[in-house]
Amino acid sequence: MNTSLRRLRVDLAAAYRLAVMHGLHEGICNHFTLAVPGHDDRFLVIPYGLHWSEVTASNLIVADDQGATVEGDGAVEGTALFIHGPVHRARPDARCVLHTHMPYATALTSLADGHLPMATQNAFGFHGRIAYDDDYCGLALDAAEGERLARVLGDRDVLMMANHGVLALGATVAEAYDTLYYLERACLVTVLALSTGRPLKVLPERQVARVAAQMQAGGHERDTHFEALKRLLDRSQPDYVN
Repeated sequence: MNTSLRRLRVDLAAAYRLAVMHGLHEGICNHFTLAVPGHDDRFLVIPYGLHWSEVTASNLIVADDQGATVEGDGAVEGTALFIHGPVHRARPDARCVLHTHMPYATALTSLADGHLPMATQNAFGFHGRIAYDDDYCGLALDAAEGERLARVLGDRDVLMMANHGVLALGATVAEAYDTLYYLERACLVTVLALSTGRPLKVLPERQVARVAAQMQAGGHERDTHFEALKRLLDRSQPDYVN
């Protein structure tokens, strides 16, 4: 197997396992994809029916944007195809696309004003990075819905989907997973703060923008974070690399 593709398989398998570890998964539902180098119309994805805790580098399949399995055993689930295919086509810069119904972010999207308020430091890191789909249109059972989501996403790297869940994008698995992880942390603290019934202390736009710029300057930390998380897996679940 091509060495670079092998490394990508290991990273995507790690992301699936880490999502279980961090409580971001829903068993066999939701999906993470990673574009295959040299093939803009193909991506690595979990075969439908496999629990995320069972994912290994070798049991991920390669599917094309028509839903055919090009490599491996199993089939791509329909909503994975119809969400991820259009997003990958619209955003070739975003090689990795992660979709979850993770609890705190999804709870926030279920509120009447389901936007992430700029009231916590982790939230400040998402200033200017989130697109909001405020119109829930049901399950993504055709390409038109995925294309609509891609249009709403635009050039942002997070899509918060009303009454549904989130998309997190990145040029690498490390980048996308770091985004997903800290988005859920920001939403968790926000939901906890809202649960007190007291008003949030939302900071002025100018101050939020300044802190966001400081945080985004440290992009290398995403790789460092992901490598640390993989070391945890190496000790507790070393079979993910198989």
